[in-house]
Amino acid sequence: MNVTEALEKVTTYFSPKILGEVNDQYIKVAKIKGQDLPWHNHENEDELFYIVSGTLLMEIENEPAFDMNQGDLFVVKKGVNHRVSAVEECSIMLIESKTTEHTGKVKSAITKSIEDQK
Repeated sequence: MNVTEALEKVTTYFSPKILGEVNDQYIKVAKIKGQDLPWHNHENEDELFYIVSGTLLMEIENEPAFDMNQGDLFVVKKGVNHRVSAVEECSIMLIESKTTEHTGKVKSAITKSIEDQK
């Protein structure tokens, strides 16, 4: 599979799409633009972000926000409140446990179920 080609099929921001799985993990791609994602955490799961293209603003509660650029990788540890945004379109790859809820226990207009991500 080609990640770039998979991202070309993603048409909605903040709407991850599952590409495959490794053991109990999903490999997902998503496009980010704007500030629509609510603050949230994943109580029992770490979440890996890899920047395919663009710049992502990563915000971690009680820490300075920082930019992530193409090729950068960051793991948000379980239980850590976070949110992401981007001024211009940013393409990312995520690796998450199959039990990871899109926006944790926080539900919003953009929250996607696992079924919506397939």
